[in-house]
Amino acid sequence: MSPEDLAIVEREAQKKIRQRRQLVIFLRLAILVFILGGWELSARLQWIDPFFFSQPSLIVIQIYDWIMEGTSQGPLWVQVMVTLEETVLGFLIGSVFGVIAGILLGRNKLLSDVFSIYIQIANSIPRVVLGSIFVIALGLGMASKVALAFVMVFFVVFGNAFQGVREADRYMIANAQILGASRRQVTTAVVIPSALSWILASLHVSFGFALVGAVVGEFLGSRQGIGLLISTAQGAFNASGVFAAMIVLAVVALAADYLLTTLEKRLLKWRPAAF
Repeated sequence: MSPEDLAIVEREAQKKIRQRRQLVIFLRLAILVFILGGWELSARLQWIDPFFFSQPSLIVIQIYDWIMEGTSQGPLWVQVMVTLEETVLGFLIGSVFGVIAGILLGRNKLLSDVFSIYIQIANSIPRVVLGSIFVIALGLGMASKVALAFVMVFFVVFGNAFQGVREADRYMIANAQILGASRRQVTTAVVIPSALSWILASLHVSFGFALVGAVVGEFLGSRQGIGLLISTAQGAFNASGVFAAMIVLAVVALAADYLLTTLEKRLLKWRPAAF
């Protein structure tokens, strides 16, 4: 095939990719418009009770009021930053400890056998119960929310890191050992890179769990944060406030997921593109 033919084929392929991307965006927007339009219409026609289910126009007004006039706890951006700070701290601490624990137990059979029962017991405790304990022990400040976010993240990251280490290619490990690599060198040069896909995949999920942990902690008891906004709106039977806070949380989660996806692409450039 001549270079001209290859260029034509490449242009056609790029055109199809752009068309599919445009189709995906159109369908996403169409579904969103259908859901929001149906919701608004149902509320206006009294098919559903706006008092309990609110309606998109009222939610937009609520968000606008929060942005322009602030919330009952203070400016909206302060509430977002408080929750985001708790989430990021819990996410980072939980991720670091989860990766370290997963690699240590994955590479050491004795440690795995000894601590596995305790990890299973700790993981089986309902998170809401732990949140209540943290609020009692650590108070209404940031520490209790970070602790709950840490617990939510740790077990997700630990499980993936542990499984990723266990799934490392045995032939590559054996070849490295034959070439004289030490146990530490095998871990850093073979095992960790092999488990990196598992670890990064867990980060997408675990940030959402960290956000949930921070919000639940604020819901149980706090002075500021989006969770407190939800709790206050619930106490006032303000459905628009609850939905508005949920939208703010969704925006924060989507932004974080975008950043994590960008980081994953940079760290895993060697991985073939998915179909």
